[in-house]
Amino acid sequence: MLLSLHIRDFVIVEQSDIYFSSGFTVFSGETGAGKSILIDALSLTLGQRSEPHFIREGASKADISAIFEVNHPVQQWLETQNIEAEELILRRTIDQQGKSRAFINGTPATLTQLREIAALLIDIHGQHAHQQLLKASAQRALLDSHGHHQHLLKAVQQAWKDWQTAVQTLEKANTNLAQQEALQERLSWQLNELKQLNPKKNEWETIDQEYNRLAHASSLLEGAAQTLNELDNDEQSITTTLSHACARIAQLMNRDPQLKGVYDILESARIACVEAASDLHSYLDKVELDPQRLAQTEQRMQAMFDLAKKFKIEPEQLYDKQASLAEELEALNQAVDIDALQAEAHQRAEDYKKHANKLSQARQATAKTLSEAVTQAMQTLAMQGGQFTIELIDSPPSAYGVETIQFNVAGHAGTTPRALAKVASGGELARISLALSVMANKAHQVPTLIFDEVDTGIGGAVAEVVGQLLRQLGESHQVLCVTHLPQVAACGHHHFEVSKTQENGETRSAILALDYPNRIEEIARMLGGVHITDTSREHAEEMLKHAGNVF
Repeated sequence: MLLSLHIRDFVIVEQSDIYFSSGFTVFSGETGAGKSILIDALSLTLGQRSEPHFIREGASKADISAIFEVNHPVQQWLETQNIEAEELILRRTIDQQGKSRAFINGTPATLTQLREIAALLIDIHGQHAHQQLLKASAQRALLDSHGHHQHLLKAVQQAWKDWQTAVQTLEKANTNLAQQEALQERLSWQLNELKQLNPKKNEWETIDQEYNRLAHASSLLEGAAQTLNELDNDEQSITTTLSHACARIAQLMNRDPQLKGVYDILESARIACVEAASDLHSYLDKVELDPQRLAQTEQRMQAMFDLAKKFKIEPEQLYDKQASLAEELEALNQAVDIDALQAEAHQRAEDYKKHANKLSQARQATAKTLSEAVTQAMQTLAMQGGQFTIELIDSPPSAYGVETIQFNVAGHAGTTPRALAKVASGGELARISLALSVMANKAHQVPTLIFDEVDTGIGGAVAEVVGQLLRQLGESHQVLCVTHLPQVAACGHHHFEVSKTQENGETRSAILALDYPNRIEEIARMLGGVHITDTSREHAEEMLKHAGNVF
């Protein structure tokens, strides 16, 4: 729960340190005294946007800190953020330029982090909460919050997203089917042309070499034969000359061993010439004039060149082109598998229906119990014989399920409940909203509830019942309420007065915890206005005792 709130230089509050207890706490004061400033200051520590005008005039910055007791959900959240503490301190500062800084237990934090932890700490019902109740979205949110349907709703939203994605993919495939079929046809035609030619990997390089050999066979034969003759004829060949030279040097080596190096070189040259001559013999045996093979090679090269020109690539790229076209066509065939896409969309739709039905069943059960509880509360809120029902109306599927939530009310016995937005008066709407808030929050896990003048539009005996309802809620939650009704203020376990003073031409707001005598004075003021009489004081004390506040 909220332990304390420390405010420095915020709007018209110079300095205020407020310490809270469990139970039902009320704040009262004259109009304009700054009662709602407390809510605004606390909201800043919970992640609300800041504004430069929040800084008290003449001050350099505003500084607000809220200290909370750490419960199990808060402890778990802190552990995910690597923050350890026995208590939780949320702090917010705002400078003259409107720049805001946030801290959690002294560690700099983002507004997103503040809002995340705020959801585990406090639920604030503002002055116009009953007007929000007229919106279908607010009615749905209240029902789901009361029934703890969040996990079911999240599953529905994810299933809806998956279904819509599958449907959009199918629609896109159908829309592009004609273009895809044309592309498939073109790719198939191109691939067939390549398959007919059937180019091999590195074929162009191989066939180009073969063509050069066949096209120049005559000159190759002639040149090879002439070279062979020079290397290896009977009398004047290079081989014979080298053999004679080697023999001559060998004889001379007997007289001078230093010629051994020369002999080795000449011998190597002779051996090389012999090997070259042998290779030329083999080459001449293999090479022959083959006009038919040459013609075939020329024809193959021309076919490859023509097809490469058609595809606007080089002949050596034909093999890779064939492979890439085959891959592209296979991928396209898979992408336009309409049957598979239809099956996927159908399965996603079935998944959505399953989750939506579970949510609908939970909503039906919650609607029944909440309707009965609010109807019972209406009997004590000057709406005897009235009835409240929650209707689930079938609607097209959406991320929020397959029904619209509608709150219906009958203000008097014998009338048929109709939509809340059409039949409830302002006063009735405020009472029903308060009843819903109280009933819904009895099961709420958030420890602290704040009601900011939600009792607007009611009075008299109804106001007393409202006070008792809030006091009853204070048995299970920490309840803070800004009120202008003495009947509600008398029901509080604790009472703070917010007052406004003028000092040196500047307006200041102060918050003071009231003891029993001062509570009597404040409630008497709320009853009688500026002039407080003994009768007003007696009435105020009687109200406090009747509410159970005996000191």
